[in-house]
Amino acid sequence: MKKLIWLVCFAFLISCNTKEKQVEKKEKKVYDMYEPSEMAILMNKMYAHNLKIKKEIIAGEIPTEFPLDFLEIHTAELSDFKSRSERFQAFSSLFVTAEKEVFNSQSNLPIKDRFNNAVGLCISCHQTECTGPIPRIKKLLIK
Repeated sequence: MKKLIWLVCFAFLISCNTKEKQVEKKEKKVYDMYEPSEMAILMNKMYAHNLKIKKEIIAGEIPTEFPLDFLEIHTAELSDFKSRSERFQAFSSLFVTAEKEVFNSQSNLPIKDRFNNAVGLCISCHQTECTGPIPRIKKLLIK
């Protein structure tokens, strides 16, 4: 009988100790929340703006004002694991030029072609730098 009482007490102590460790483990969880870089935020703004422009073009409207915040592509802070390579600098300059061309009312190219050229540069750059958003960017193309 004494052995049974000792066994029950021992089992009780072990279960209490295990519960304390489980609570301790739960309290130690720390979640690392994703914080987008300035560049990621800018890219999302550019996507949203170009989606708006696409809808305008499809509706027969001609966009008239180049968004100056697109110029931040040259200065926006990149994600920690990225750096501004010469290739990135070249593509970003070409993108700004192509995007400005979308708003050039004197251009001989059809607006659809000018817009698709700018989107195509986004795709080209992302093929070399950050491939994840390519399927989303392709949705901007006007067929």
